[in-house]
Amino acid sequence: MRHIMVATDGSSGADRAVDVAAELAKAVAGDLLIATVAGNISGEEARKLARAEASSIGDALEALTAQILRAAEVRARHLGVSRIEFRTSWGDVAQSLLEIAAHGPVDMIVLGRRGRGQLAGLLLGSVSQKVVSLAPCPVIVVP
Repeated sequence: MRHIMVATDGSSGADRAVDVAAELAKAVAGDLLIATVAGNISGEEARKLARAEASSIGDALEALTAQILRAAEVRARHLGVSRIEFRTSWGDVAQSLLEIAAHGPVDMIVLGRRGRGQLAGLLLGSVSQKVVSLAPCPVIVVP
C-alpha cells in the first residue's frame, strides 16, 4: 500500500481525510495523490466566484481548484509527505474519483464521509457511498 489517493473538495471533512492520508503515506514511505473534481460547486456559487474574481466561470473554477489543491499540499507537507502528485477531473465527483483510481497507480483511497454536499442528514454521503461500493481498491472513509 504505497500509493495513496486522497480526495478533497476543500471542506473540513476533506481536510481530515488529507491528514489521515498524509499520515498513512508517511508511515509507509509512500506517495500521495491529491485529487479534486472541478465543477462540483453549484451554478450560483460559480457565478458568485466569477463575479468576485472578475473572470469567466471556467477561470474562476480553475483558480478555486488550484487553491484547494495547494491547501491540501500544504497540509500534507506539514505532516511530512514529500512525494505528492495532483489530479484534477471534471464531471460527476464519484465517477471521476473512480476513474482516477482505476488509472492508478492507487492502492488505497481516502476520502471524507461528506464534503460540501447539502445532504447533511445522511450518515454516509452519496459520493463516499458510491466510491466505497465501486472502488478497485480499499477505501478509508474519514468521519
